[in-house]
Amino acid sequence: MGGDGGATRAVIGAVATSTASVLPVFLTGALAVQISGELGFDPAGLGVVVALYFGVSAFTSLPIGWIVERVGPTATSRIAVVGAAVLMLAIAFGAHSYALLVTILLCSCWCNVMGQLSSNLTLARFVPADRLGLSFGFKQSCVPTATLLSGIAVPTLALTVGWRWAYVVGAGLALLALPFTPRSPEPYVRPNVDPGDRATGALSVIGLGAGLGAASAGALGVFLVASAVDQGVDPGLAGLVLTLGSVVGLVLRLLHGWLADRRSGGHITVVAASMVLGAVGVGLLAVPGPVALVVGTVLAFGLGWAWPGLLQFAVVRLNPSAPAAATSVVQVGTYAGAFLGPMVFGFLATHGSFGVAWLVCAAMMVVAAVAMLVGRRMLLAHRDARLAAVAVT
Repeated sequence: MGGDGGATRAVIGAVATSTASVLPVFLTGALAVQISGELGFDPAGLGVVVALYFGVSAFTSLPIGWIVERVGPTATSRIAVVGAAVLMLAIAFGAHSYALLVTILLCSCWCNVMGQLSSNLTLARFVPADRLGLSFGFKQSCVPTATLLSGIAVPTLALTVGWRWAYVVGAGLALLALPFTPRSPEPYVRPNVDPGDRATGALSVIGLGAGLGAASAGALGVFLVASAVDQGVDPGLAGLVLTLGSVVGLVLRLLHGWLADRRSGGHITVVAASMVLGAVGVGLLAVPGPVALVVGTVLAFGLGWAWPGLLQFAVVRLNPSAPAAATSVVQVGTYAGAFLGPMVFGFLATHGSFGVAWLVCAAMMVVAAVAMLVGRRMLLAHRDARLAAVAVT
């Protein structure tokens, strides 16, 4: 572990690496109106791109976790950042059709996966245990940070000099993360992990819960405004409520991490409790009216979608010998949920109603909480069995 300066640098590097590596997909979403005007695709085409992006990410998570664990956080962080920058430049200068845009963007999936997992390993290796929870809270701020940067790019670049220049600037911002990637005076030595220490079954159950939770919560950012307007809420108010939810979600992610550093355990139980309370908020979104919209949004974002950093922290704490590989198992579920969630919600809203879709999402979040508790019990049973085996030998 490094000192205070090393820990602070590790957190800054993790946030910078994670933000840079996820920037291509959020920039594409923010610039969709300008890009579609030139390349000729509709909102459904954008939805296909985003869904495929997370679907491919789910398939690449496990092998990339294996690579990160063996190569170390320094090299993989730099590869992810440079890869994201190169692919944003490829979009800027080479995406002259919808097919090329999709192809290049899907090629950037591995950058995001590697960036997230290398950041997890960076925090596990360089941040002291008593500040690890808050550091994961900061690291998970990469998504709202990328969203903020992408939103700023629309009026400042896309509407002035053109959307392609937004990707050029994005590439430059990604490369600015390079000086903050982790450095260590000692070469990285891959820990010798006993395969019996890996509670793959338990992590898979927790990953299933993460996937169901991500599928439910992932619909918030995509469909909240459309659902509110469908219920008669003014579009301006609906947009402000979405902004409120995003801010609350960011603050609660940090609070989750801060509180985690002051607990001795029970982190996955807290994740499950947050999901249950978040399910109440998601269910309230099915109720017409601005009051239910505001309360539901605060609960849904503040609790139903503020747990990813806490979950990754818990998995790292329970798997200190192979944090990148362990979190890659859980990330498979998260990416799969991000892939399936919007499509399932859109189907339910189209063939039923927004209210039905929100209620189904609320039920999914409750099931996700149950899966978390089952996975936690399996992890504890696995740990006890390993301790008993060591005691016998």
